[in-house]
Amino acid sequence: MKVLSFVCQKGGTSKTTTAINLAVEAMAYGLEVVVIDLDPQVSACDWKDIRGEAPPLVAATPVPHLERTLRAAADNGADLVIIDTAGRTNDAASAAARAADLILVALQPSLIDLKTVGATLDIIRLAGSKTTRAILTRVKATGTRHEDTTAWLQAQGVEVCPVMLGERVTYQDAYAQGLGVSEAEPNGKAAHEIQSVYKYVSSILDLPTNRKVYNEETRSTRKRVA
Repeated sequence: MKVLSFVCQKGGTSKTTTAINLAVEAMAYGLEVVVIDLDPQVSACDWKDIRGEAPPLVAATPVPHLERTLRAAADNGADLVIIDTAGRTNDAASAAARAADLILVALQPSLIDLKTVGATLDIIRLAGSKTTRAILTRVKATGTRHEDTTAWLQAQGVEVCPVMLGERVTYQDAYAQGLGVSEAEPNGKAAHEIQSVYKYVSSILDLPTNRKVYNEETRSTRKRVA
């Protein structure tokens, strides 16, 4: 079982959006996925409430119970656990970082977000030697801030995911329907972004890279969710 944790000491960086969309995308590769929601705002759980019975499982988990939830996920055959955390919650961020095989630091290409990177990296360093990547989210279609942000992160020794997530209403619309963007608009730009991020993550975590065709049961489930 692999553990992917989203850690960033700032809210509003699309951690939850990226986490749930990667969870949906990973299922298309035949993976059993569990999302652990450590955020007191339980945004991932709210999405799951809209989604209904269709997978993935989303578990709201107090930080002291994280290890127990991870053991339960492993015992029940999970292939991938994705941990979502809130901004400015050191305990949750530290616990998620310690549990991770890969940490994604989601941030917007803005000065406000960059100011939190130092604190985030400090938490990750205290968690031990962890594979960490930054991923830029809510990137505007115009301007060069994403290039400047990437250069700054690389100068700090942080590797940056080559795939950026654009500022797209598709992410918001899919969330409101309890869907992933690869379900809501399979051929859209947002779906392509998430598919590319999954492939990048899979190359690090050694996850499957052959996307499976949805069977009839999964198709019917998607229709019920929609």
